[in-house]
Amino acid sequence: MPAGLLALALGGFGIGLTEFVIAGLLPQVARDFDVSEAAAGRLISGYALTVAVGAIAVTAATARLPRKPVLTGLVVLFVAGNMTSALAPDYRVMLLGRVVAALCHGTFFGLGSLVARRMVAPERASRAVAVMFAGLTVANVLGVPFGALIGDRWGWRATFWAITGAGVVAAAAIAVLVPGWAGRPGPGEDELTALPAQLRSLRSRQVWLTLTATALGYGGMFGAFSYIAYTFTKVTGFSDTDVAWLLVVYGSGLVVGNIAGGRAADRNRDRALLVSLAALTATLLGLGLLAGSPMAAVLLTFLLGVSGFAPVPGLITRVTDAAHGVPLAAGANVSASNVGNALGAWLGGAAISAGLGYTAPLYVGAGIVLAGLLTMAWAAREPVARR
Repeated sequence: MPAGLLALALGGFGIGLTEFVIAGLLPQVARDFDVSEAAAGRLISGYALTVAVGAIAVTAATARLPRKPVLTGLVVLFVAGNMTSALAPDYRVMLLGRVVAALCHGTFFGLGSLVARRMVAPERASRAVAVMFAGLTVANVLGVPFGALIGDRWGWRATFWAITGAGVVAAAAIAVLVPGWAGRPGPGEDELTALPAQLRSLRSRQVWLTLTATALGYGGMFGAFSYIAYTFTKVTGFSDTDVAWLLVVYGSGLVVGNIAGGRAADRNRDRALLVSLAALTATLLGLGLLAGSPMAAVLLTFLLGVSGFAPVPGLITRVTDAAHGVPLAAGANVSASNVGNALGAWLGGAAISAGLGYTAPLYVGAGIVLAGLLTMAWAAREPVARR
């Protein structure tokens, strides 16, 4: 395995930490800044919104620059954002730090996926992307427990200082270990870095079908996952303290799904995507039906992580192949996933507000993913050639 892939995974780990860790720190932050729970929650929603917008805007602005220095600079931006949060004297500065850190998120994973696949043979492209995203999935497993542990002992600012340190290490690793040639456009790709050429490449129907499948697949899973703690405590009967280890079970599934999905996509990408989206639909339905059984809930929570993240490597390589390798497509894929997350969470919350119960987000999520499966089936009628 190229050392450069591990450096990219380390960058993904740091960025994943700053995305997920805040969830366990919100009560402390709200108390220290004397703001409401809703205001504290905007530290999460503001981050997600910035990722959705920044993934396209920052990618378009940096498309013609050498990719290795851009990736290093993005991690430096990430460090600056988390340092701002660690030093924030008030809520507004804290929110600013979150926004600055989020600006690097989408472009890092978008450009990073292009650089990762250049470091391996074409038939291993999805596995290379999966290695980079392994950092994100491990951060999901460790993020909330890590933040809670550090925050409880030394305060929430210490958590952000620890993430800042991880960012410094990641920036150094990328600068040293990622080869410069992997960041240069491939043969015939130079002319695709101009913004008009990138926009023309996004006219492809296959690009938009794949982006739609990405939004719906992510949206269904995270829309259901956003309310999974209520399902565990109100339906299954777990205690509040049990939720932390159940989230670790889910995160462990993400790690397994990421690796398995990358390998399967390299063998037959469209088939792997169809199977994983069908499995995710079935898992959400099963969890909705069997949520009252603790044993079934634990098993299906793990499978939710596996089937939920298995499509990710294949979707990324598919959309960039359909767009002829333009960087903007990789950024648009990250934006699509965040738009889907917001849509899924809103629909799941609306179902609970309508009095449909705490399993309703699972059924809503299954419906959303089913729409993504049908979209992917339509797209698979015209396979996209690997580049």
